[in-house]
Amino acid sequence: MIVFGSTGQVASELKMLLPDAVFLGRAQADLNDPAACFVAIMTASPDAVINAAAYTAVDKAEDEEDIAALVNGEAPTQMARACAELGIPFVHISTDYVFDGSGETPFAPDDPTAPLGAYGRTKLKGEDGVRAIGGTYAILRTSWVFSAHGKNFVKTMLQISETQNSLTIVGDQIGGPTSAAAVAKACVRMTHQLKTEPDKTGTYHFSGAPDTSWADFAREIFVQTNRSVDVSDIPTTAYPTPAKRPSNSRLDCTATREVFGIERPAWTSDLTETLNELKVQL
Repeated sequence: MIVFGSTGQVASELKMLLPDAVFLGRAQADLNDPAACFVAIMTASPDAVINAAAYTAVDKAEDEEDIAALVNGEAPTQMARACAELGIPFVHISTDYVFDGSGETPFAPDDPTAPLGAYGRTKLKGEDGVRAIGGTYAILRTSWVFSAHGKNFVKTMLQISETQNSLTIVGDQIGGPTSAAAVAKACVRMTHQLKTEPDKTGTYHFSGAPDTSWADFAREIFVQTNRSVDVSDIPTTAYPTPAKRPSNSRLDCTATREVFGIERPAWTSDLTETLNELKVQL
């Protein structure tokens, strides 16, 4: 098996689950060169491919949409093309940012997409490319990924709380925090099933339960680490960013459960495991 990505959150977790897989980082496969991704797969002729690499700098993408489009759009399209030619499964990780975040109802996989910014547009381009190629694939949209690796909300909150005991956190964006470990396990399970059941090809959702706000997510982090930090909710308008964030990141994960037997993970339990991995003083 080949995994695109080496140091990212999900790729780091996949390394622990797939010790025999070949992991391709930037040195081995530069996603800025989509054709190289195609060649890498065709040359290795693996039994499956997981794409855990992406351009994830949401705000920076507003100024670098052309670069993000190569990495998030054209590269996975070329990966899918190689997998289709070899007749092997391709699992590609996507995002809730392909939706506009309107309403309060969880988004289903077949709901209309309407990205609010460059990051979402480029990820949608990748999805569309994979679907257009055909073959055996699973596009797995997820949200609010956290882990002991890389940059994420949990690590940011822990760092800030070292010097501050009062924080203002956005409280009107709702979604499902999802551990990278859970995403990695879902990707592996889907890959194995697709090998023998290609009819499961399609687009799926996967996020932690229950849905919550960023402010309440922060509160749980501080509760679990016994940190006395006062969190005050603020509206999104009080925390402007270059890229607009979706207010509703709820994902309907019903199909993922019904087709693959994968349940939504309890993010509070996964948070405990992440904090233990980070060796935070509890």
